[in-house]
Amino acid sequence: MSIAVFWFRRDLRVEDNAGLYQALTSGLPVLPVFIFDTTILRKLEDKTDPRVTFIHQSLQELHQIFSAHGSGLQVYTGEPLEVWMELLERYPVSKVFANHDYEPYARERDELVRQYLQQKGISFTTCKDHVIFEKDEILSDQGMPYRVYTPYKRKWLASLREPMLAPHPSENHLHQLRAGSGHLPDLASIGFRKSLISLPTREVKQGLIRTYDQYRDFPAMDATSRLGIHFRFGTVSIRAKARKAMALNEVWLSELIWREFFIQLMFHFPAAMRNAFNSKFEQIPWRNSQEDFERWCHGQTGYPLVDAGMRELNATGHMHNRVRMVTASFLTKHLLLDWRWGEQYFASRLLDFELASNNGNWQWCAGTGADAQPYFRIFNPYNQQEKFDKELKYVRKWVPEFGTPVYPAPMIDHKLAVARTKEAFSILAKR
Repeated sequence: MSIAVFWFRRDLRVEDNAGLYQALTSGLPVLPVFIFDTTILRKLEDKTDPRVTFIHQSLQELHQIFSAHGSGLQVYTGEPLEVWMELLERYPVSKVFANHDYEPYARERDELVRQYLQQKGISFTTCKDHVIFEKDEILSDQGMPYRVYTPYKRKWLASLREPMLAPHPSENHLHQLRAGSGHLPDLASIGFRKSLISLPTREVKQGLIRTYDQYRDFPAMDATSRLGIHFRFGTVSIRAKARKAMALNEVWLSELIWREFFIQLMFHFPAAMRNAFNSKFEQIPWRNSQEDFERWCHGQTGYPLVDAGMRELNATGHMHNRVRMVTASFLTKHLLLDWRWGEQYFASRLLDFELASNNGNWQWCAGTGADAQPYFRIFNPYNQQEKFDKELKYVRKWVPEFGTPVYPAPMIDHKLAVARTKEAFSILAKR
């Protein structure tokens, strides 16, 4: 008997999963599949990468749910196209379902798989699940993608209709899963070990969301949702969280819209994932001092708020968003180091790393991106510390030697750094 396959990727949940719902209501028994993509795994130098542990734990949860329904998750490791060749040899597949993935590599991967399946006479249906609006759904009145956030947000809100946030009740159709035991390899068999870093839960108190706009900028407070990793891997539904945001806090909703703004930029301008979005700033004479970069990475700059943020990142895989802006601005506009260096370092460390947001935020801070922080606006780390960590609770937690002779002197004078950066950018800005 023919079967359908649902291919899990960035949607590791049973509830309100658009593609899974389509598969389960297709009339065919559904084999749930996940592929540990070795193209991605090979790039991860840390074999205790907490994101791999998070994925594996999420797959365990799925496998347990499916096992309770007489089925199981089938997990493979390898190059996706080669895995699909193996799958079609083992199973009578006639339909494949998945959710859209918008990253450049994922689009290339999916097109290769689509072409292969088409050659075999197998349909490949993908669904919108990762965002509320995608691709060309939010365009200017001239039919162009937005490059500035505020008008994008206005159009996003004006275009929103209640049915768009309605759940896809995939969890109600698990009886359509194909009977079988499935297979979930342990971490060691894919070349990784369990991370000891604490991973954030998907539970967020409503009170935190209600007061998000009041306390979100204070890094010593536990006042942000830390749902980034759950959005990244789809262990929560964006529709459910958008409904909650609309009911509880419009500033938190704005953060969800920022995420979609960056994703649509990535879709329309994939070259900006490697190059300056504003091409005239591609020729900035970055200093590219490896020694300065290492001091920034290890939180030894002599600027307490910057150092606290970097040490928090290295220890936990998390950094408060306000501090992310300060540390990114410091790297690019105090040290005049290439934003791509910082972007890649964050990509290697952040639990909630998502290509579109990471790239968009780094280019915003560097002044090279869409809707960017202008090059002449440079965060003053001392003022930021005074404003958002006045009692030094955050700084002293992560930089306990602050105020002692052991703590290093500032590696560069703030005023000299600002003058140097403005000179470097202004020459290009006039072109």
